Amino acid sequence: MLTALILDQITKWIVIENLVVGESWPATGFFRFTHAWNTGTAFSFFQGQGDILTWVSLGAVVILTLIYRSIDDPPWVLRIAFGLQFGGAIGNIIDRVRLGHVTDFFDVGSWPIFNIADSSIVIGISLMIFYFWFLDGSGKSKEDSSTSATEPSQQASVNTTPDSTD
Repeated sequence: MLTALILDQITKWIVIENLVVGESWPATGFFRFTHAWNTGTAFSFFQGQGDILTWVSLGAVVILTLIYRSIDDPPWVLRIAFGLQFGGAIGNIIDRVRLGHVTDFFDVGSWPIFNIADSSIVIGISLMIFYFWFLDGSGKSKEDSSTSATEPSQQASVNTTPDSTD
C-alpha cells in the first residue's frame, strides 16, 4: 500500500512541478507525459463529479478494509491486491481533498490519461479476480478430489490383503 501511495504522490509532484496543465513531454508520440486535471473517476470517466466521487472513494476504502479484515491469514496475492487498491484509492483521495482534482499524466495513444493510482487500482482488482477465479477454488478442489480418490483405493488394498491367521 505504501509503495503505491508514495510512488503515486511523488510522480504527481514531479509532473506538477515540471509541466503546466495541458503540456506534454515529448510534444508528440504514442507515449507521452501530459499534465491533466481529472475531476472524474479513473481514466477520466464521470467528469465534474469530484465531491460525490470523494465520498464514494472513502466508502470504497471502508468496504475494502472490512473485506480485508474478514479474511483469516490472507495469502500474499490478496495482500498485494488489497495494498494496490488501498494505495491507489488513498492517493487519488489525497489529490481530491488537497487540489480539488486528480493529477493524471500517463498519455498512451488514444487511451484516457491516467496515473499510478489508477493503474494500482486496476492491477489490484485484476489480481483479486485472478486469485478468486484461478487460485483459490482450484487449490481446494484438487485437495478434495485427491483425498476422495485415495480413500477407496486404500480401502480396497486393505480388503484384498490376505489374513495371516487362515
